[in-house]
Amino acid sequence: MSSLILILYFVALGGLALYGLFGLLTLALYWRHRQEQFPTPPLPADPPNVTVQLPVFNEPFVVERLIHTAVSLHYPADRLQIQVIDDSTDSTTERAARWVAYYKEKGVNIALLHRSRRDGFKAGALAEALPQASGDFIAIFDADFQPQADFLQQTMPHFGQNPALGMVQTRWGHLNDGRSPLTGAQAIALDKHFAMEQTVRHRANLFPKFNGAGGVWRRACLEDAGGWQSDTVCEDLCLSTRAVLRQWQCLFLNEVQAPAELPTTISAYKTQQARWSKGSSQCLLKYGRAITTAHSHTPLARFYALMSMSAYSTNLFVILLLLLQIPLLLLDVHFSSWLLLFSLAGIGQPLLFVMSQQVLHRDWLRRLRHFPTMVLVAIGMAPNNSRAVLQAVFSRSHDFVRTPKQGSQAQSPLHELNFDWIMLVELGLALYAWIGVLVALHQQNRGPLFFLLTCALAYSYMLTLNMREWRWHWRQHRRETAVSPLR
Repeated sequence: MSSLILILYFVALGGLALYGLFGLLTLALYWRHRQEQFPTPPLPADPPNVTVQLPVFNEPFVVERLIHTAVSLHYPADRLQIQVIDDSTDSTTERAARWVAYYKEKGVNIALLHRSRRDGFKAGALAEALPQASGDFIAIFDADFQPQADFLQQTMPHFGQNPALGMVQTRWGHLNDGRSPLTGAQAIALDKHFAMEQTVRHRANLFPKFNGAGGVWRRACLEDAGGWQSDTVCEDLCLSTRAVLRQWQCLFLNEVQAPAELPTTISAYKTQQARWSKGSSQCLLKYGRAITTAHSHTPLARFYALMSMSAYSTNLFVILLLLLQIPLLLLDVHFSSWLLLFSLAGIGQPLLFVMSQQVLHRDWLRRLRHFPTMVLVAIGMAPNNSRAVLQAVFSRSHDFVRTPKQGSQAQSPLHELNFDWIMLVELGLALYAWIGVLVALHQQNRGPLFFLLTCALAYSYMLTLNMREWRWHWRQHRRETAVSPLR
Protein backbone atom coordinates (compact mmCIF):
# COMPACT_ATOMS: atom_id res chain seq x y z
CA MET A 1 0.00 0.00 0.00
CA SER A 2 2.80 2.41 0.86
CA SER A 3 4.39 1.78 -2.56
CA LEU A 4 1.09 2.63 -4.31
CA ILE A 5 0.76 5.82 -2.29
CA LEU A 6 4.29 6.87 -3.24
CA ILE A 7 3.65 6.11 -6.92
CA LEU A 8 0.46 8.19 -6.92
CA TYR A 9 2.26 10.97 -5.10
CA PHE A 10 5.00 11.20 -7.69
CA VAL A 11 2.45 11.01 -10.51
CA ALA A 12 0.57 13.98 -9.07
CA LEU A 13 3.73 15.91 -8.25
CA GLY A 14 5.27 15.14 -11.62
CA GLY A 15 2.11 16.19 -13.46
CA LEU A 16 2.00 19.54 -11.70
CA ALA A 17 5.73 20.03 -12.29
CA LEU A 18 5.26 19.34 -16.01
CA TYR A 19 2.67 22.08 -16.34
CA GLY A 20 4.90 24.32 -14.25
CA LEU A 21 7.68 23.80 -16.78
CA PHE A 22 5.12 24.53 -19.48
CA GLY A 23 4.71 27.94 -17.86
CA LEU A 24 8.47 28.51 -18.09
CA LEU A 25 8.32 27.55 -21.78
CA THR A 26 5.55 30.10 -22.32
CA LEU A 27 7.60 32.71 -20.52
CA ALA A 28 10.64 32.04 -22.73
CA LEU A 29 8.55 32.18 -25.90
CA TYR A 30 6.90 35.39 -24.82
CA TRP A 31 10.29 36.97 -24.21
CA ARG A 32 11.37 35.96 -27.71
CA HIS A 33 8.28 37.41 -29.41
CA ARG A 34 7.45 40.34 -27.12
CA GLN A 35 8.77 43.04 -29.46
CA GLU A 36 6.72 42.03 -32.50
CA GLN A 37 4.28 44.71 -33.60
CA PHE A 38 1.19 44.60 -35.79
CA PRO A 39 0.32 48.19 -36.73
CA THR A 40 -3.18 48.68 -38.06
CA PRO A 41 -3.28 49.41 -41.79
CA PRO A 42 -5.76 52.04 -43.02
CA LEU A 43 -9.29 50.88 -43.73
CA PRO A 44 -9.69 50.48 -47.50
CA ALA A 45 -11.86 52.95 -49.38
CA ASP A 46 -14.13 50.06 -50.36
CA PRO A 47 -14.40 48.07 -47.09
CA PRO A 48 -15.88 44.56 -47.10
CA ASN A 49 -19.30 43.69 -45.75
CA VAL A 50 -19.33 42.73 -42.08
CA THR A 51 -22.00 40.94 -40.08
CA VAL A 52 -21.94 41.44 -36.32
CA GLN A 53 -23.51 38.48 -34.54
CA LEU A 54 -24.80 38.83 -30.99
CA PRO A 55 -25.75 35.41 -29.56
CA VAL A 56 -27.88 35.72 -26.41
CA PHE A 57 -29.83 33.38 -24.16
CA ASN A 58 -31.89 34.72 -21.25
CA GLU A 59 -29.86 37.90 -20.75
CA PRO A 60 -32.46 40.53 -19.70
CA PHE A 61 -29.94 42.59 -17.73
CA VAL A 62 -27.44 43.14 -20.56
CA VAL A 63 -29.13 42.60 -23.93
CA GLU A 64 -30.17 46.24 -24.34
CA ARG A 65 -26.66 47.47 -23.57
CA LEU A 66 -25.28 44.97 -26.06
CA ILE A 67 -27.52 46.18 -28.87
CA HIS A 68 -26.72 49.84 -28.18
CA THR A 69 -23.01 49.05 -28.27
CA ALA A 70 -23.23 47.12 -31.53
CA VAL A 71 -25.19 49.88 -33.22
CA SER A 72 -22.52 52.38 -32.12
CA LEU A 73 -19.70 50.61 -33.98
CA HIS A 74 -17.94 52.91 -36.44
CA TYR A 75 -18.21 51.30 -39.86
CA PRO A 76 -19.92 52.28 -43.13
CA ALA A 77 -23.62 51.70 -42.53
CA ASP A 78 -24.20 50.17 -45.96
CA ARG A 79 -21.52 47.55 -45.25
CA LEU A 80 -22.65 46.59 -41.73
CA GLN A 81 -25.29 44.08 -40.68
CA ILE A 82 -26.22 43.26 -37.08
CA GLN A 83 -27.86 39.98 -36.08
CA VAL A 84 -29.30 39.52 -32.59
CA ILE A 85 -29.31 35.72 -32.36
CA ASP A 86 -31.73 34.96 -29.56
CA ASP A 87 -32.61 31.62 -27.99
CA SER A 88 -34.23 33.17 -24.93
CA THR A 89 -37.26 31.90 -23.04
CA ASP A 90 -37.71 34.95 -20.81
CA SER A 91 -38.17 38.72 -21.20
CA THR A 92 -34.89 39.03 -23.14
CA THR A 93 -36.67 38.50 -26.46
CA GLU A 94 -39.19 41.26 -25.79
CA ARG A 95 -36.49 43.70 -24.72
CA ALA A 96 -34.37 42.90 -27.74
CA ALA A 97 -37.30 43.13 -30.17
CA ARG A 98 -38.20 46.58 -28.91
CA TRP A 99 -34.72 47.99 -29.59
CA VAL A 100 -34.28 46.13 -32.85
CA ALA A 101 -37.52 47.70 -34.12
CA TYR A 102 -36.38 51.11 -32.89
CA TYR A 103 -33.07 50.97 -34.70
CA LYS A 104 -34.66 49.54 -37.83
CA GLU A 105 -36.78 52.66 -38.04
CA LYS A 106 -33.55 54.67 -37.80
CA GLY A 107 -32.23 52.88 -40.89
CA VAL A 108 -29.88 50.42 -39.15
CA ASN A 109 -29.50 47.04 -40.83
CA ILE A 110 -30.37 44.97 -37.78
CA ALA A 111 -32.46 41.83 -37.35
CA LEU A 112 -33.69 39.67 -34.48
CA LEU A 113 -33.38 35.94 -35.16
CA HIS A 114 -35.29 34.05 -32.49
CA ARG A 115 -35.35 30.25 -32.14
CA SER A 116 -38.03 28.43 -30.19
CA ARG A 117 -35.76 25.38 -29.74
CA ARG A 118 -32.19 25.62 -28.55
CA ASP A 119 -30.76 22.88 -30.74
CA GLY A 120 -26.97 22.86 -30.60
CA PHE A 121 -26.95 25.69 -28.05
CA LYS A 122 -24.68 28.61 -29.01
CA ALA A 123 -23.00 26.73 -31.85
CA GLY A 124 -26.37 25.74 -33.26
CA ALA A 125 -27.65 29.30 -33.08
CA LEU A 126 -24.60 30.69 -34.88
CA ALA A 127 -24.82 27.98 -37.53
CA GLU A 128 -28.50 28.68 -38.23
CA ALA A 129 -27.89 32.41 -38.46
CA LEU A 130 -24.95 32.19 -40.85
CA PRO A 131 -27.02 31.63 -44.06
CA GLN A 132 -28.87 34.87 -43.32
CA ALA A 133 -25.64 36.81 -42.79
CA SER A 134 -24.70 39.12 -45.66
CA GLY A 135 -21.14 39.78 -44.53
CA ASP A 136 -17.94 38.29 -45.88
CA PHE A 137 -16.61 38.69 -42.35
CA ILE A 138 -18.33 37.73 -39.08
CA ALA A 139 -17.67 39.59 -35.82
CA ILE A 140 -19.00 37.92 -32.66
CA PHE A 141 -19.76 39.43 -29.26
CA ASP A 142 -21.34 37.63 -26.33
CA ALA A 143 -24.08 39.27 -24.30
CA ASP A 144 -21.78 40.87 -21.73
CA PHE A 145 -19.40 42.53 -24.20
CA GLN A 146 -19.03 46.24 -24.88
CA PRO A 147 -16.63 46.55 -27.82
CA GLN A 148 -15.09 49.93 -28.43
CA ALA A 149 -16.65 51.96 -31.21
CA ASP A 150 -13.53 51.63 -33.40
CA PHE A 151 -13.30 47.85 -32.97
CA LEU A 152 -13.93 47.08 -36.64
CA GLN A 153 -11.63 49.87 -37.77
CA GLN A 154 -8.81 48.28 -35.75
CA THR A 155 -9.43 44.69 -36.84
CA MET A 156 -10.82 44.64 -40.38
CA PRO A 157 -7.83 46.26 -42.18
CA HIS A 158 -5.59 43.33 -41.21
CA PHE A 159 -7.60 40.96 -43.40
CA GLY A 160 -6.89 43.03 -46.49
CA GLN A 161 -3.15 42.63 -45.99
CA ASN A 162 -3.22 38.84 -45.83
CA PRO A 163 -5.72 36.68 -47.78
CA ALA A 164 -4.67 33.63 -45.72
CA LEU A 165 -5.72 35.34 -42.47
CA GLY A 166 -8.83 33.54 -41.28
CA MET A 167 -9.44 35.05 -37.85
CA VAL A 168 -8.51 38.05 -35.71
CA GLN A 169 -8.86 37.78 -31.93
CA THR A 170 -8.64 40.76 -29.56
CA ARG A 171 -7.84 40.91 -25.87
CA TRP A 172 -10.72 40.82 -23.43
CA GLY A 173 -10.90 43.85 -21.19
CA HIS A 174 -12.85 43.99 -17.94
CA LEU A 175 -15.92 46.08 -17.12
CA ASN A 176 -16.04 45.21 -13.42
CA ASP A 177 -12.61 44.01 -12.32
CA GLY A 178 -12.66 46.38 -9.34
CA ARG A 179 -15.99 45.19 -8.03
CA SER A 180 -14.70 42.58 -5.58
CA PRO A 181 -11.65 40.43 -4.78
CA LEU A 182 -13.27 37.66 -6.84
CA THR A 183 -13.51 39.78 -10.01
CA GLY A 184 -10.04 41.20 -9.35
CA ALA A 185 -8.64 37.68 -9.18
CA GLN A 186 -10.39 36.68 -12.41
CA ALA A 187 -8.97 39.74 -14.16
CA ILE A 188 -5.43 38.68 -13.28
CA ALA A 189 -6.08 35.16 -14.58
CA LEU A 190 -7.56 36.38 -17.87
CA ASP A 191 -4.84 38.98 -18.36
CA LYS A 192 -2.26 36.23 -18.10
CA HIS A 193 -4.11 34.10 -20.63
CA PHE A 194 -4.41 36.87 -23.20
CA ALA A 195 -1.28 38.96 -22.74
CA MET A 196 1.03 35.97 -22.29
CA GLU A 197 -0.47 32.73 -23.62
CA GLN A 198 -2.46 34.13 -26.54
CA THR A 199 0.46 36.33 -27.56
CA VAL A 200 2.71 33.28 -27.64
CA ARG A 201 0.24 31.00 -29.41
CA HIS A 202 -0.45 33.46 -32.20
CA ARG A 203 2.98 34.97 -32.75
CA ALA A 204 4.81 31.64 -32.59
CA ASN A 205 2.04 29.89 -34.58
CA LEU A 206 1.38 27.33 -31.83
CA PHE A 207 -2.21 26.42 -32.76
CA PRO A 208 -3.70 29.87 -32.06
CA LYS A 209 -7.26 29.83 -30.74
CA PHE A 210 -10.46 31.84 -30.86
CA ASN A 211 -11.93 32.84 -27.50
CA GLY A 212 -15.60 32.73 -28.47
CA ALA A 213 -16.16 36.49 -28.62
CA GLY A 214 -14.29 39.71 -29.27
CA GLY A 215 -13.03 38.45 -32.61
CA VAL A 216 -13.69 38.49 -36.36
CA TRP A 217 -13.82 35.52 -38.72
CA ARG A 218 -13.30 35.50 -42.46
CA ARG A 219 -16.42 33.73 -43.63
CA ALA A 220 -14.51 31.66 -46.17
CA CYS A 221 -12.29 30.35 -43.36
CA LEU A 222 -15.23 29.57 -41.10
CA GLU A 223 -16.98 27.60 -43.82
CA ASP A 224 -13.82 25.87 -45.05
CA ALA A 225 -13.12 24.66 -41.51
CA GLY A 226 -16.54 23.02 -41.31
CA GLY A 227 -18.57 25.74 -39.63
CA TRP A 228 -19.95 25.71 -36.12
CA GLN A 229 -20.25 22.27 -34.52
CA SER A 230 -22.10 21.52 -31.29
CA ASP A 231 -20.51 18.24 -30.18
CA THR A 232 -18.35 20.14 -27.65
CA VAL A 233 -19.24 22.97 -25.29
CA CYS A 234 -16.22 24.98 -26.49
CA GLU A 235 -17.38 25.68 -30.03
CA ASP A 236 -14.74 28.43 -30.27
CA LEU A 237 -11.74 26.17 -29.58
CA CYS A 238 -13.29 23.47 -31.74
CA LEU A 239 -13.63 25.75 -34.77
CA SER A 240 -10.25 27.46 -34.42
CA THR A 241 -8.49 24.08 -34.09
CA ARG A 242 -10.06 22.92 -37.35
CA ALA A 243 -9.14 26.21 -39.04
CA VAL A 244 -5.49 25.87 -38.00
CA LEU A 245 -5.43 22.25 -39.17
CA ARG A 246 -6.71 23.57 -42.51
CA GLN A 247 -3.67 25.91 -42.66
CA TRP A 248 -5.53 29.16 -42.03
CA GLN A 249 -3.60 31.87 -40.20
CA CYS A 250 -4.79 33.70 -37.09
CA LEU A 251 -3.83 37.04 -35.56
CA PHE A 252 -4.07 38.19 -31.95
CA LEU A 253 -4.15 41.95 -31.29
CA ASN A 254 -3.11 42.48 -27.70
CA GLU A 255 -3.47 46.25 -27.99
CA VAL A 256 -7.14 46.08 -29.06
CA GLN A 257 -9.55 45.56 -26.19
CA ALA A 258 -13.03 44.08 -26.18
CA PRO A 259 -14.29 44.82 -22.64
CA ALA A 260 -16.57 42.23 -21.05
CA GLU A 261 -18.18 41.47 -17.73
CA LEU A 262 -16.55 39.14 -15.22
CA PRO A 263 -18.78 36.76 -13.22
CA THR A 264 -19.55 38.41 -9.88
CA THR A 265 -20.74 35.35 -7.96
CA ILE A 266 -18.93 32.13 -7.22
CA SER A 267 -21.76 30.06 -8.71
CA ALA A 268 -21.54 31.95 -12.01
CA TYR A 269 -17.76 31.59 -12.05
CA LYS A 270 -18.03 27.84 -11.39
CA THR A 271 -20.41 27.53 -14.32
CA GLN A 272 -18.00 29.34 -16.62
CA GLN A 273 -14.95 27.38 -15.51
CA ALA A 274 -16.75 24.04 -15.70
CA ARG A 275 -17.74 24.75 -19.30
CA TRP A 276 -14.20 25.75 -20.24
CA SER A 277 -12.74 22.70 -18.46
CA LYS A 278 -15.16 20.30 -20.12
CA GLY A 279 -14.92 21.92 -23.56
CA SER A 280 -11.14 21.95 -23.60
CA SER A 281 -11.05 18.30 -22.57
CA GLN A 282 -13.62 17.43 -25.24
CA CYS A 283 -11.51 19.13 -27.89
CA LEU A 284 -8.46 17.20 -26.71
CA LEU A 285 -10.35 13.94 -27.17
CA LYS A 286 -11.74 15.08 -30.52
CA TYR A 287 -8.56 16.48 -32.05
CA GLY A 288 -5.70 14.93 -30.08
CA ARG A 289 -4.80 12.44 -32.79
CA ALA A 290 -5.23 14.98 -35.61
CA ILE A 291 -2.96 17.43 -33.82
CA THR A 292 -0.35 14.77 -33.05
CA THR A 293 -0.17 13.70 -36.69
CA ALA A 294 -0.34 17.22 -38.20
CA HIS A 295 3.20 17.15 -39.60
CA SER A 296 2.68 20.48 -41.37
CA HIS A 297 3.01 21.99 -37.89
CA THR A 298 6.20 21.93 -35.86
CA PRO A 299 6.62 19.45 -32.98
CA LEU A 300 6.64 22.45 -30.62
CA ALA A 301 3.29 23.66 -31.99
CA ARG A 302 1.71 20.23 -31.57
CA PHE A 303 3.13 19.84 -28.07
CA TYR A 304 1.90 23.29 -27.07
CA ALA A 305 -1.60 22.62 -28.38
CA LEU A 306 -1.90 19.30 -26.54
CA MET A 307 -0.56 20.75 -23.30
CA SER A 308 -2.94 23.70 -23.50
CA MET A 309 -5.99 21.53 -24.12
CA SER A 310 -5.08 19.18 -21.28
CA ALA A 311 -4.16 21.90 -18.79
CA TYR A 312 -7.36 21.50 -16.76
CA SER A 313 -6.14 18.04 -15.69
CA THR A 314 -3.97 19.87 -13.16
CA ASN A 315 -7.13 20.15 -11.04
CA LEU A 316 -7.16 16.36 -10.70
CA PHE A 317 -3.49 16.39 -9.70
CA VAL A 318 -4.14 19.01 -7.01
CA ILE A 319 -6.90 16.95 -5.40
CA LEU A 320 -4.87 13.74 -5.61
CA LEU A 321 -1.87 15.44 -4.05
CA LEU A 322 -4.01 16.74 -1.19
CA LEU A 323 -5.64 13.38 -0.50
CA LEU A 324 -2.24 11.70 -0.27
CA GLN A 325 -0.86 14.08 2.36
CA ILE A 326 -2.36 12.49 5.48
CA PRO A 327 -1.44 8.89 4.46
CA LEU A 328 2.12 10.06 3.84
CA LEU A 329 2.19 11.81 7.21
CA LEU A 330 0.88 8.70 8.98
CA LEU A 331 3.54 6.64 7.23
CA ASP A 332 6.06 9.16 8.53
CA VAL A 333 7.50 9.69 5.04
CA HIS A 334 10.16 12.39 4.80
CA PHE A 335 11.24 13.31 1.29
CA SER A 336 14.69 14.35 0.23
CA SER A 337 15.38 18.05 -0.29
CA TRP A 338 15.98 17.43 -4.01
CA LEU A 339 12.19 17.33 -4.41
CA LEU A 340 12.37 21.09 -4.06
CA LEU A 341 13.16 21.07 -7.78
CA PHE A 342 9.55 20.03 -8.43
CA SER A 343 8.38 23.13 -6.60
CA LEU A 344 10.80 25.38 -8.44
CA ALA A 345 9.36 24.13 -11.74
CA GLY A 346 6.08 25.75 -10.80
CA ILE A 347 7.50 29.27 -10.63
CA GLY A 348 6.76 29.83 -14.33
CA GLN A 349 3.02 30.27 -13.86
CA PRO A 350 3.27 32.94 -11.10
CA LEU A 351 5.82 34.82 -13.19
CA LEU A 352 3.38 34.87 -16.11
CA PHE A 353 0.66 36.35 -13.89
CA VAL A 354 2.97 39.07 -12.61
CA MET A 355 4.40 39.89 -16.03
CA SER A 356 0.94 40.19 -17.59
CA GLN A 357 0.00 42.84 -15.04
CA GLN A 358 3.22 44.72 -15.62
CA VAL A 359 2.73 44.66 -19.39
CA LEU A 360 -0.91 45.74 -19.37
CA HIS A 361 -1.36 48.10 -16.42
CA ARG A 362 0.52 51.04 -15.01
CA ASP A 363 -0.89 50.28 -11.55
CA TRP A 364 0.17 46.65 -11.78
CA LEU A 365 1.49 46.48 -8.22
CA ARG A 366 -1.85 47.59 -6.84
CA ARG A 367 -3.69 45.07 -8.98
CA LEU A 368 -1.49 42.27 -7.65
CA ARG A 369 -3.13 42.67 -4.26
CA HIS A 370 -5.70 40.19 -5.62
CA PHE A 371 -3.03 37.61 -6.45
CA PRO A 372 -3.48 35.69 -3.15
CA THR A 373 -7.23 35.53 -3.80
CA MET A 374 -6.57 34.22 -7.28
CA VAL A 375 -4.38 31.42 -5.89
CA LEU A 376 -7.05 30.42 -3.35
CA VAL A 377 -9.80 30.47 -5.98
CA ALA A 378 -7.69 28.47 -8.46
CA ILE A 379 -7.10 25.72 -5.88
CA GLY A 380 -10.66 25.97 -4.61
CA MET A 381 -12.05 25.40 -8.10
CA ALA A 382 -10.32 22.02 -8.41
CA PRO A 383 -13.37 19.88 -7.47
CA ASN A 384 -15.65 21.81 -9.82
CA ASN A 385 -13.22 21.65 -12.74
CA SER A 386 -12.20 18.05 -12.09
CA ARG A 387 -15.81 16.96 -12.31
CA ALA A 388 -16.10 18.75 -15.67
CA VAL A 389 -12.98 17.02 -17.01
CA LEU A 390 -14.29 13.61 -15.92
CA GLN A 391 -17.68 14.37 -17.48
CA ALA A 392 -15.95 15.13 -20.77
CA VAL A 393 -14.29 11.70 -20.66
CA PHE A 394 -17.09 9.51 -19.31
CA SER A 395 -20.40 11.27 -20.02
CA ARG A 396 -22.27 11.47 -23.32
CA SER A 397 -24.57 14.31 -22.29
CA HIS A 398 -23.00 17.75 -22.62
CA ASP A 399 -25.42 20.61 -22.14
CA PHE A 400 -24.12 24.12 -22.74
CA VAL A 401 -24.72 25.97 -19.47
CA ARG A 402 -24.38 29.70 -19.93
CA THR A 403 -22.60 32.00 -17.49
CA PRO A 404 -25.22 34.33 -15.93
CA LYS A 405 -24.66 38.01 -16.77
CA GLN A 406 -25.80 40.68 -14.36
CA GLY A 407 -25.01 44.09 -15.82
CA SER A 408 -25.76 46.65 -13.14
CA GLN A 409 -27.71 44.16 -10.99
CA ALA A 410 -26.32 43.41 -7.55
CA GLN A 411 -26.76 39.67 -7.80
CA SER A 412 -28.10 36.93 -10.03
CA PRO A 413 -31.83 36.26 -10.07
CA LEU A 414 -32.99 33.82 -7.42
CA HIS A 415 -33.71 31.01 -9.89
CA GLU A 416 -30.07 30.98 -11.03
CA LEU A 417 -28.90 29.46 -7.73
CA ASN A 418 -29.32 25.72 -7.31
CA PHE A 419 -27.75 23.35 -4.83
CA ASP A 420 -24.64 21.66 -6.20
CA TRP A 421 -23.26 18.57 -4.46
CA ILE A 422 -19.76 19.76 -5.28
CA MET A 423 -20.09 22.11 -2.29
CA LEU A 424 -20.12 19.04 -0.04
CA VAL A 425 -16.88 17.92 -1.66
CA GLU A 426 -15.39 21.35 -0.97
CA LEU A 427 -16.49 21.05 2.67
CA GLY A 428 -14.92 17.62 2.95
CA LEU A 429 -11.65 18.79 1.42
CA ALA A 430 -11.54 21.80 3.73
CA LEU A 431 -11.93 19.58 6.80
CA TYR A 432 -9.43 17.08 5.41
CA ALA A 433 -6.85 19.79 4.79
CA TRP A 434 -7.26 21.28 8.27
CA ILE A 435 -6.85 17.83 9.81
CA GLY A 436 -3.71 17.41 7.71
CA VAL A 437 -2.37 20.69 9.09
CA LEU A 438 -2.92 19.46 12.65
CA VAL A 439 -1.29 16.09 11.92
CA ALA A 440 1.73 17.79 10.32
CA LEU A 441 2.12 20.10 13.32
CA HIS A 442 1.76 17.19 15.74
CA GLN A 443 4.45 15.20 13.95
CA GLN A 444 6.61 18.29 13.48
CA ASN A 445 6.79 17.55 9.78
CA ARG A 446 6.95 20.95 8.14
CA GLY A 447 7.43 19.68 4.59
CA PRO A 448 3.77 19.42 3.54
CA LEU A 449 2.57 22.18 5.87
CA PHE A 450 2.53 25.01 3.31
CA PHE A 451 0.55 23.00 0.75
CA LEU A 452 -1.91 21.74 3.35
CA LEU A 453 -2.45 25.20 4.80
CA THR A 454 -2.97 26.70 1.34
CA CYS A 455 -5.56 24.04 0.49
CA ALA A 456 -7.29 24.49 3.85
CA LEU A 457 -7.58 28.23 3.27
CA ALA A 458 -8.66 27.75 -0.36
CA TYR A 459 -11.56 25.41 0.38
CA SER A 460 -12.56 27.41 3.43
CA TYR A 461 -12.68 30.50 1.22
CA MET A 462 -14.86 28.68 -1.31
CA LEU A 463 -17.24 27.68 1.47
CA THR A 464 -17.36 31.28 2.66
CA LEU A 465 -18.24 32.51 -0.84
CA ASN A 466 -20.89 29.80 -1.20
CA MET A 467 -22.49 30.58 2.15
CA ARG A 468 -22.43 34.32 1.51
CA GLU A 469 -24.21 33.84 -1.80
CA TRP A 470 -26.80 31.45 -0.39
CA ARG A 471 -27.48 33.77 2.52
CA TRP A 472 -28.08 36.70 0.15
CA HIS A 473 -30.47 34.67 -1.98
CA TRP A 474 -32.29 33.36 1.06
CA ARG A 475 -32.84 36.92 2.28
CA GLN A 476 -34.07 37.92 -1.17
CA HIS A 477 -36.44 34.96 -1.20
CA ARG A 478 -37.87 35.87 2.20
CA ARG A 479 -38.28 39.49 1.13
CA GLU A 480 -40.06 38.53 -2.08
CA THR A 481 -42.36 35.94 -0.49
CA ALA A 482 -43.14 37.81 2.71
CA VAL A 483 -46.89 38.00 3.42
CA SER A 484 -48.34 41.24 4.75
CA PRO A 485 -49.60 40.84 8.35
CA LEU A 486 -52.79 42.66 7.35
CA ARG A 487 -53.66 40.02 4.80
